[in-house]
Amino acid sequence: MRARRAGPGQEASMVPMEIALAEARAAAERGEVPVGAVVTGPDGAVLAQAGNQVEATHDAGAHAEMLALRRAGAALGSPRLPGCTLWVTLEPCPMCAQAASFFRVKRVVFGAYDPKGGGVEHGARVYAAPSCHHAPEVVGGVRETEAAALLRGFFSARR
Repeated sequence: MRARRAGPGQEASMVPMEIALAEARAAAERGEVPVGAVVTGPDGAVLAQAGNQVEATHDAGAHAEMLALRRAGAALGSPRLPGCTLWVTLEPCPMCAQAASFFRVKRVVFGAYDPKGGGVEHGARVYAAPSCHHAPEVVGGVRETEAAALLRGFFSARR
C-alpha cells in the first residue's frame, strides 16, 4: 500500500496537522523527539492530541500516536475509532502503524517520511502485510518540509 501524497494547496487547510506540529514543538522543548499526533472524529473535531513522552515517562511506548489513540479511545469510550483520522508529524513506526490498525482508524495522515524507522511506506510496511486485518487510508507528505525541519534541527543540536 502506497501513501497518497497531499495535493498542492491542500496542506495549508489541514488544521489538525498544525496542532500536531505544535505538539511536536512542545515535545522538543521538553527534550523529547519532536513528534506530535492528533486524532479527529468523523466530524473533524479534535478528540485527542499528544506529543512524545518517552523520556518523561521512561516508557519506550509513549509515542505521540499511542498516547493520542489511547486518549481518543477513552474520550469515546471505545477501543475502536471507526471514522476517525490519526494525524502525525512523522510516518508512524511499525508499533504505531499497527496500533492505528487495531484502533480501526479510517485514515492516517502524516508529515515527514521516515526511511529509517517508518512502518507504513518503509520498513515493515504494516498495512501491506497479509496479516493486517485493517488497513486505513494513508496520506503522506502533509506539511512534510516543516515536520522534517523540526526533526533535523532537533537531532543536529544533539550531535
